[in-house]
Amino acid sequence: MSTGVIIVLIVIVAAVLVVAAVLALRARGPQHGGSLKRRFGPEYDRAVVRHDGDTKAAERELSERVRRHGSLHTRPLEPAERERFEARWTAAQERFVDSPREAVGEADRLLAELAGARGYPDGAQYEEQLAALSVHHAHHVDGYRRVHRVTHAQAQTHTAGAGSGGAETAAASDTEELREALVAARALFEQLVRPGRHDDGRPGTGARVAPAPAAASGPASAPGSTPASTPASEPAARAPHGWSLGKRRPKES
Repeated sequence: MSTGVIIVLIVIVAAVLVVAAVLALRARGPQHGGSLKRRFGPEYDRAVVRHDGDTKAAERELSERVRRHGSLHTRPLEPAERERFEARWTAAQERFVDSPREAVGEADRLLAELAGARGYPDGAQYEEQLAALSVHHAHHVDGYRRVHRVTHAQAQTHTAGAGSGGAETAAASDTEELREALVAARALFEQLVRPGRHDDGRPGTGARVAPAPAAASGPASAPGSTPASTPASEPAARAPHGWSLGKRRPKES
């Protein structure tokens, strides 16, 4: 074998090894525990708990989510679409004071439709849609999970019927759970509906979301209503297109 042939073979082997190394590094990238934890944040911890503390199994699941949905390209909403979604969300918040269960159910449906309109898997495939959202909105997707879970749990409880003992206490507890779920879901809604707002897995991106209203002194609120809203001196804490949860739209002057 001539020297020239040997050199060519060495070059070919070296090139193959370099390509294999690059491919191996790319394959390991999204599966590295540190990068997955940074990308998914609270979703990483939930996956670990779901796998009974098995971090390797959790990381395999999250890596698979990235493989399936990491390259997903969303589409922006048309202005008219955005206005319709915002109007429906505002109506759901208004409805909460009289019909909290129906309001949260509407929020669940609204998030499913909004995500589908943005290019995520269809809402009929809830688990797949949730997985895709978790890849791109890891720090806010749990709000969707909560309204979906609470909506279906409440529906099952309502179908089974409630016992007579402690009905008022149970109703108050249910209403508070529904309110907290709707407040949490608003974070994802803001991420999806506003143009140019995209959560890439880091906390602190996207629109500000109003916190749960603090308890106020004075007469007790009526069943289904919420405590006093944040004072007017703190406008930054309010939702961009609504007001405190459980309050009806104020009349225009």
